[in-house]
Amino acid sequence: MGTGVDFPGARRRDNEAVTDVRTGLERLREGARRAVSAGGPPPRPSRRAWRFDVLVALVLGAATVYYGVDNAGNVVVRMVGGRAYALERPSGTGGMAFMVTLAAVASGALVVRRRYPLAVLCVVTAATLATPHAVMRLTFYAFVIAVYSAAVYSPYRVATLGALPVSVALVGTSGNSVTPIVPNEYIALLILIPMAVAAVGLRTWKLRSDEGRARLSVLEHEQAEALSRAVEHERARIARELHDVVTHNVSVMIIQAGAARTIMKSSPERAGEALLAVEAGGRAAMTELRHVMGLLTATAEDGAADPDAVVPAPQPGLDQLEVLVGRVREAGLPVELAVTGGRRPLPPGVELTAYRVVQEALTNSVKHASGASAAVTVDYGTRQLRVEVTDTGGGPGAGAGSGRGLIGLRERLAVHDGTLATGGRAGGGYRVEALIPLETP
Repeated sequence: MGTGVDFPGARRRDNEAVTDVRTGLERLREGARRAVSAGGPPPRPSRRAWRFDVLVALVLGAATVYYGVDNAGNVVVRMVGGRAYALERPSGTGGMAFMVTLAAVASGALVVRRRYPLAVLCVVTAATLATPHAVMRLTFYAFVIAVYSAAVYSPYRVATLGALPVSVALVGTSGNSVTPIVPNEYIALLILIPMAVAAVGLRTWKLRSDEGRARLSVLEHEQAEALSRAVEHERARIARELHDVVTHNVSVMIIQAGAARTIMKSSPERAGEALLAVEAGGRAAMTELRHVMGLLTATAEDGAADPDAVVPAPQPGLDQLEVLVGRVREAGLPVELAVTGGRRPLPPGVELTAYRVVQEALTNSVKHASGASAAVTVDYGTRQLRVEVTDTGGGPGAGAGSGRGLIGLRERLAVHDGTLATGGRAGGGYRVEALIPLETP
C-alpha cells in the first residue's frame, strides 16, 4: 500500500504548465481572430467604380466566350522541352457549354471584385483550376485581375497574405500551368493598353491634385474670412466697451466741470466739491480703461512671465449700481434706485450687461434731459432679469446722440438672448427696459 506525498514544487510546475497551455490557446484564438478580422473599413465602391467593373466583366466575358466558341474542337500543338504535344480542346455541345460556363463564371465574378475581393479570388481560382490545359485563356486573364483586386481592395490583410500565394501556387503547380500565348496580332494592344491606362491614371492624378489645390485655396479663403469676421467682432466689442466707459464718465465730468466754473466765484466750497467729483470720475474712467485694455493685451503667458503685472479689476456688476447712481447724483441728476425680487448672484456677463444698460440710460438722461429726475428698477425674476430706467424729461442737453449706444446695448443683450425696449413715456420723459432670460434655479 503506497503513501501519496504532495510536493509543493510539483504542484507549482503543474500550475505553470496549465497556465502556459491556456496562454498558448489564447494566443492562437487571438491570432485566428486577427486573421479573419478586417484591418479597415469594408470597401464601398462608387457608382463609377461599379460601372467600370461591369464594363470590364462584359468585355472580358465576351472576348473569352468568343474565344471558347471559336476554338471548340481545335487541336493545339505545343513544344515543351523539344518535344511536340498535341492538346485537343473540348468539342461538341457539351464541351462548348463547359467552356462558355467557365468564361462566364470567371468574368462575371469580376463585377464584385472591389466589394468582395477575397470571394472573387476564390471563385476565379476554382474556375482557373477547372479550365482545360488547351484553353487557359478562358480564365487566365480573369485570374490575374482577381489577384490584383484581392491585393489592393481586401481589408482582411492577414487572410489576403495567406490566400494570394496559395492561389498562385495552386494555379502554377497544376496540370494547367502553361501560360497562354499571346497571338501576334494582339501584341500592339498588349503594349498600348498599359500605356493608355498609365495616361488615364496620370490625368486622374493631375485632376485630383488640381481639385485638392482648389479645395485648399477655398479653405484658406474661408479661414481668412473667418479671421476677418472675428477681428471685426472684436473691434465692435472694444468699441462698445470704450463707448460705455468713456461716454458716461466724460459726460459726468463735463457737467461737474461746468458747474464748478459757474459757481467758482460765488461759492468756492461747492466748486471744490464739483472738482473733486470731476477728479473721482476721471479716476473711475482710468480704472475701467485700464481694465478694458488689460483684457485686450494680457495673456496667460504674460501673466506668468511678469510677476509685477497689474491684475485688472473685475468688471462692474449689479453690486456697483449704488456707486454708479451716486456719481450721477453728484452730476446733478436726482436718481432713485429700487431692487426687487430675490437678489442673487448672476453670471458675470449678465451682470455686466445689466450694468451697462443702466449706465448708458443714465448717461443719456444726463446729456439729453437737463433738469429731469430718473428712476432705476432692477427686478430679479424667477425666469428673467428686468432692468428699467426712466426719466421725467427736461430741457435739451448738448445736442442729439448718434444712437450707437443703444445699438451696442442691443448687441450686448442679443448675446444673452435678451431684448431692449426704448421710447418716450406717455407723461413725458424716456424709458429704457431690458429683459434678460435667466436659468431657472
